[in-house]
Amino acid sequence: MKISAIPWAHYLGDRVITLGSTIVVLGIILSLVYPQQFATWDNFSQILLNLSIDTIVAVGMMILMIGGMFDLSVGSIVAFSGGLAAYLMYYHAVPVQVAVLAGLGGALLIGWINGYLIARAGINPMIQTLAMMGIVRGFALMLSGAGLQNFPWEYLILGQSKLLGIAMPIWYMLGIVLLFHVLVERSSFFRRYYFIGGNEKAARLSGIQVERMKIWAFVLSALLAGIAGILLSSRLGAALSTSGRGLELRVITAVILGGASLSGGQGRVMGAFLGALFMALINNALIIGRVSGYWQEVILGIILIAAVVLDQMLLHKVKTKHQTL
Repeated sequence: MKISAIPWAHYLGDRVITLGSTIVVLGIILSLVYPQQFATWDNFSQILLNLSIDTIVAVGMMILMIGGMFDLSVGSIVAFSGGLAAYLMYYHAVPVQVAVLAGLGGALLIGWINGYLIARAGINPMIQTLAMMGIVRGFALMLSGAGLQNFPWEYLILGQSKLLGIAMPIWYMLGIVLLFHVLVERSSFFRRYYFIGGNEKAARLSGIQVERMKIWAFVLSALLAGIAGILLSSRLGAALSTSGRGLELRVITAVILGGASLSGGQGRVMGAFLGALFMALINNALIIGRVSGYWQEVILGIILIAAVVLDQMLLHKVKTKHQTL
């Protein structure tokens, strides 16, 4: 019997289902190994709270990678947007609403510059976003210095208030995941990214404005990173120039685990959420197990390599299948 004839073979190929099942099994194992530390409401709440920032950024990264692109500057944008809002409130007594809009506007501008130079000028995405990562991190350092605190309460409630006993960043995360899950699955605009990532030349010949779509993808990714930066500085009650450092690695790992492919044309927003959740569970287990922070970085790198290897194996399998048809 051929494997394709087995009814459950389709489900094994769905990364959302397989990753979701893996997360359930991992949660059960951790609950048995660390019943007093892991299987508590306080711990679950903290996992989701820590997860919220990465997930919001991962949604934008997933859309980029579906279109065959990626952005290494998102971590710096997180620090910059929160730092710009904090700088305006701290040094110039700018109203909270204006400061937040300025932080998001700065993120949008960075995203547009990335998108324009990549789509119109033809700069390689890795080179452009790597350079922008350094530039924006430098601006974040100039704005925040060693750190800014003492924000108005209207700003602090964005990240520190609760609804139904659940921290607001978690609600923002769930709302963004649900919104873009529906948009990517149902909207013709977002579905075009699958065509662009699958075959950019064919997408252009079919009438899709590829360059404009690429610019919009980078703008959206930067906007979500800006929202994450505002929420992070509000939640911490401080704007730090080091915020978001290493976020790019975590987010890209989560997105690849969630079903995105380095070659583009694949992925789902729900997969980005599950990939980030898987990473958060692993990190939580390492903390409970008192694993050194140095080893945590090593393990994160190993997971990324494993995710890329899995992606390449699945890509090779698909190509082999097409060649035999």
